[in-house]
Amino acid sequence: MGRVSTPDLRPADPSTAGASAPPSDLPPLRTVGWVNVRDGRLLAVRTTGKDRFFMPGGKVEPGETDSEALVREIHEELGVRLDPGTVRPAFVAEAPGHGLGGRVVRMHCLYAEPLPGSPEPAPNAEIAELAWLTPADADRVPPAGRIVLERLADVLSA
Repeated sequence: MGRVSTPDLRPADPSTAGASAPPSDLPPLRTVGWVNVRDGRLLAVRTTGKDRFFMPGGKVEPGETDSEALVREIHEELGVRLDPGTVRPAFVAEAPGHGLGGRVVRMHCLYAEPLPGSPEPAPNAEIAELAWLTPADADRVPPAGRIVLERLADVLSA
């Protein structure tokens, strides 16, 4: 299904932006995801028009670090301002992307804390719905999300 590897926190490769090769010939799509767990549940979001929940986050823009991308994406999607000084790697989940015609997604999963006074997560921009998922919700997420929920299950059972 997918694999977990150690994170690479280098800036995104600008040479892969806008590539138009078949999905199987393209390098993995580099994304970031916020690992926000409360009471054994992982925060997930559903984009307007989509049927699956994803980790909050998104694509890393050319020249942007994973940390910068996470802070930007979480503010855009949820209105939460993350403290850049608290961003730290959790793991990397790599699996076929949902709706990407076979292209692989390499999601750099990161922990981060909100800045003091930052609001609670709320749908912004293209986000239609928030959900707090458990490992039992694996059928509600794409393949990379299943890897994250499996990791959560491992942590909760330890």
